[in-house]
This record gives sequence, C-alpha cells and structure tokens, in this order.
Amino acid sequence: MTHADIVAALKEKFPSGVLSTLEFRGEHTVIVLKSSLAAVLQECRDSLGFEALIDITTIDQMGSDPRFEIVYELYSYTSNLSLRIKSATSEDEAEFPSVTSVWPAANWHEREAYDMMGVRFSGHPELKRILMWEGYPFFPLRKEFPLAGKASEMPDVAFTDAAPLQGGPFITSPGAGDTVTREPRAKGA
Repeated sequence: MTHADIVAALKEKFPSGVLSTLEFRGEHTVIVLKSSLAAVLQECRDSLGFEALIDITTIDQMGSDPRFEIVYELYSYTSNLSLRIKSATSEDEAEFPSVTSVWPAANWHEREAYDMMGVRFSGHPELKRILMWEGYPFFPLRKEFPLAGKASEMPDVAFTDAAPLQGGPFITSPGAGDTVTREPRAKGA
C-alpha cells in the first residue's frame, strides 16, 4: 500500500469528513473535520495498518478561527509509511475525542496537550495535568502566555529564581574540546 492508496481509501470512506490532503517532501497530511476525527483515526489503525501513534501535537493559531489545531503522527511498521492527520476547533469548543481506546499511548500525549494548551479530550480515562500542578490557572504553550512566565503564588511548588542546580555538576563547561571535556556527566566514561 502506498501513500496515494491510503489517502484515496480515506477520501472514499469519509467523503464529507476529509477536507483536504497535502503532500510536502514526501510527507502526507490528511485534514479532517473534528466530527470525523475519531472514525478516521480508528480506520487508520484497523484497516490501513497504522499500528503506532508516534505523537500528538496541538497548535495555537491565536487570532484565527478555528484557533486550535491538533496533529496526529501515525506510523505503519508493516508498510513502513507515516501519515499525519490534522483537525481544528474553535477556542470555544477546544475539545477533541480521546483516542486512548485506539492507541493506549495517546494517554500521556493527550494529558500533555490539555496541560500545556488547555485542549480537552472527551472520553479520556483520567484527564488531569501531567507537568503543571493541579489548580494552575494558565496554559503555558498558548500564545498569550508571556515568554518570561508568570509569577508563582506557590513558592514551595514553583519558583521564578535561577534553577537550583545552576553552576552545579550537571552544567556543561564552556570552551573548546570534545563532549568528554565539556560535559561533566561524560567524564569517567
């Protein structure tokens, strides 16, 4: 099966769900309606042989509608092909269907997307923060979040000063030389 066969199969099975397809430098992307996303991903695994979910990424298109885009990177070990599936949603409806029942690996990817971008996943078995603490009111990867961060109201949990290991044993030494010379963890190797 080739990329062209896969794209044709998805277009045939989901004629109103597949909005468009792109090919750039050998990478193939299928853009689908949010309402068809779960069915398209299920079809990719069950009928088209994409056994592996490599990554889930969210993109903030602040100022555009729809604001949020989700990207699924799929891989087929059988046919040695990769496929990108994209879908979009507005800020008011920043929710996508969970695919943890299709690929268990989606669990942490979806939790990270929720934690960092605020995109929710309906049907997720335990949608809670994975990097930030519960109750943190912001989503650090949204474009309105300042690059310098925000002051913490919980100094025992998060801090805004220099990292505690600054200048410590795990910082690379500046200067010329190879990795063994510059990197303390590599010394003695």
